[in-house]
Amino acid sequence: MSLSAASAPARRPAGDAIVVATALTRDYPSGDGVVHALRSVDLSVGRGQLLAVRGRSGSGKTTLLNLLGGLDRPTSGSVMVDGQEVSAMGEDELVEVRRRTIAFVFQSFGLVPILTAAENVEVPMRLVRAEPGERDRRVADLLEIVGLHERARHRPHELSGGEQQRVAIARALANRPRLLLADEPTGQLDSETGHRIMLVLRQVVRAEGITAIVATHDPLMIDVADRVVELQDGVLIDA
Repeated sequence: MSLSAASAPARRPAGDAIVVATALTRDYPSGDGVVHALRSVDLSVGRGQLLAVRGRSGSGKTTLLNLLGGLDRPTSGSVMVDGQEVSAMGEDELVEVRRRTIAFVFQSFGLVPILTAAENVEVPMRLVRAEPGERDRRVADLLEIVGLHERARHRPHELSGGEQQRVAIARALANRPRLLLADEPTGQLDSETGHRIMLVLRQVVRAEGITAIVATHDPLMIDVADRVVELQDGVLIDA
């Protein structure tokens, strides 16, 4: 599937909610005071949606994604993902959820330098002991989706920043997660490359049938989303 084909897809209506955050609050101690990173956030995200969370630096975007993905715990409130209360899970349960249900893409690409693009994508499947033939097929399919099948044998230093981020997206999708969380995935890229990455994210949402929540402060990235919400000083506003 080409990026040009992904530039104007028909928008698919979201089904039932896969993410439900209720009265989500996160406070951090700071000297003699408290930083209110999130303030009683309610958020419901339908299956198959690409949701953009916008806001200035420090508005709470990263905190929200960390709570939704089980990387942090709320001060109060709850997070449900695909019918499971992530905010109440123990660490062993969270590890399993992060391997199979929730995937992450970060601003820093986080690729293993000594591995090829294909080997980097394969890593999550090795962790869950997927069958070798299935790993090979899945890697080939994902690199095709993100437009890098011809770069499969290249190592990260041989790839551009945009190509490295596309490898990171493919790696995140390796175990067929239901939810993809992307925190400023275009933050280290120029605007043209960043927009291309957002088109890739929209493409994989359609191709893989998953839900994606993308935190960004870049207005150029907003136009590819199905829905946009805004965080202002930890308060969520449905735009």
